[in-house]
Amino acid sequence: MTQAMRDALVHAKLGLHDLRASLATTDVRLAAERAELETVRRRQGLAAQIGDQETVAVAERFAVQHQERVAMLETKQMVQQQELSLAERDYDDMSAELRLILSGVAPGTHITASNTASTTASTAQTPPVSADTRADREADAEQRLAALKRRMGK
Repeated sequence: MTQAMRDALVHAKLGLHDLRASLATTDVRLAAERAELETVRRRQGLAAQIGDQETVAVAERFAVQHQERVAMLETKQMVQQQELSLAERDYDDMSAELRLILSGVAPGTHITASNTASTTASTAQTPPVSADTRADREADAEQRLAALKRRMGK
């Protein structure tokens, strides 16, 4: 089960890499589109200064196209940033849960600084976890893993 969780973490990390790469591509496209929009607007202004109405009309048409692309890319960038934030939180949660399982703490247990010491001291004095409890923890971890995989689209 822990190996399956490790595999899921590896897949999630790869997914994070893909999300970051997609966001970087969108950032580059957005910067290029903004530069094009500025160029078109500058040319439109220059054409208006010399009274070239045909060039002004063409520039207006291109400015509208570039402005629409900029708006679309800004929306896409925002969505990708939100998706990346969500995926990073899921990855951090999975990683923390795996660390808890590997340390022998049941999933869903909230550890604070004050009870970490008492948990560590008490586990040294308590007998090993029974097979039933371990099976319950593994089943719970398996369910959480399946839910996370569904959320990540795997």
